[in-house]
Amino acid sequence: MTAAVIAPSLLESAGVAPQKAGALLEEALVGADDGELYLERSESEAFVFDDGRLKSASYDSAEGFGLRVVAGETAGYAHASEISEPAIGRAAKSAALAKRGYAGVRAEDPRATNFKLYGDEDPLASPAFSDKVALLQEIDAYARARDPRVAQVMASLAGERRVIEIVRTGGRLIRDVRPLVRLNVQITVEKDGRREGGMSGAGGRAGFEAWITPEKWKEQVEEALRQALVNLDSRPCPAGEMDVVLGPGWNGVLLHEAVGHGLEGDFNRKGTSTFSGRLGERVAAPGVTVFDDGSLAGRRGSLTVDDEGTPTQRTILIEDGVLVGYMQDRQSARLMGMQPTGNARRQSYAHLPMPRMTNTGMLGGTATKDEMIASTKRGLYCATLGGGQVDITNGKFVFQCTEAYLIEDGKVTAPVKGATLIGDGPSALTRVTMIGDDFAFDPGIGVCGKAGQGVPVGVAQPSLKIAGLTVGGTQV
Repeated sequence: MTAAVIAPSLLESAGVAPQKAGALLEEALVGADDGELYLERSESEAFVFDDGRLKSASYDSAEGFGLRVVAGETAGYAHASEISEPAIGRAAKSAALAKRGYAGVRAEDPRATNFKLYGDEDPLASPAFSDKVALLQEIDAYARARDPRVAQVMASLAGERRVIEIVRTGGRLIRDVRPLVRLNVQITVEKDGRREGGMSGAGGRAGFEAWITPEKWKEQVEEALRQALVNLDSRPCPAGEMDVVLGPGWNGVLLHEAVGHGLEGDFNRKGTSTFSGRLGERVAAPGVTVFDDGSLAGRRGSLTVDDEGTPTQRTILIEDGVLVGYMQDRQSARLMGMQPTGNARRQSYAHLPMPRMTNTGMLGGTATKDEMIASTKRGLYCATLGGGQVDITNGKFVFQCTEAYLIEDGKVTAPVKGATLIGDGPSALTRVTMIGDDFAFDPGIGVCGKAGQGVPVGVAQPSLKIAGLTVGGTQV
């Protein structure tokens, strides 16, 4: 039997003894509450095939570390793109200045786990460069052949492999290898001088193979083309207050933005969230249960451990309409007298960790989407949401619908364009009148921004009926 080959740590690869790095961290943390040495090596590539040709092919690699010292509300952080003993030593001295005479009680380190949510695949290694370009060419040709109204096709592939290591007190080293891939197809159709578009994509934490089989990429082409052709026949959306039925899956992005950010620990610790100090209160309609779960195998927002080394978990945030929890990193959890939930995330080694969502969604109910539509006299069926804006302090949102239809006398009728949903997350949660039995996750395309940092996320929900939302469009 052949023994498994254990890859050298990022520290060892850089010629730094892990014991020495651990000693420098220990010295910096004397009198502090918490802290860690976070190391990272990432490689990524992206291909964009647009207008019948390879428009761009990019490769990027980065390596570095960040050292953090936490003292009460304060965090000292120093980072560098050079992993070396002198650089770590300088960072330790700089970050330790955050203490300034502070004498805290060292927080207990995260529990260990042997559980892995994804493999060590390297999306950059397979398929080969030429095969990826050939695939995009094939997607382009297939999409153009599907319908004579196809005017433009843009297909893209993006892959990343990120190796992270976290050194904690006592010299403990936590390692995670994180693959991530995504395939996107965007199609523009034209008829009688009018152009409309549709888009579809999918991905997750694995190699490319799961998403680039012919049946899989053809699904993306067909969905993007279907959306584009629907929009080609759309008419302006009427404006006004009406009942709205949301389709399942990706539309969980509204929940993510309008409610999810308000349930992150730092906003509640600082009292800036509309949900601050409301644990145990009813904040949503009965039946509404909202969760965050970073422990789902292979999903885009999942992590075996978060960026402080805490294993991820399923956290119930709202249960049957009652607020029962927040998403926590170690600092906010300690200051609020709660437990970390494995939600500390950072964009890279150059960024401080903060409480962030992973895969956030609402659990399903018992109603069917057909029942929701049949019960609506006048309203809007939003099949797919696009971009939106949210004010975190009050949850007010504006979201565009990329595919939407009128509901008239209990039936879906004309497709409409220019529809926007306007409201606020807390009120919208109380206006949920029907919850669907068709719970679904998004296909793996989400990116979340917070404080200038972007991280991959997942969203999920069943179909929902929300009473009395303001729909922006064309006044009639």
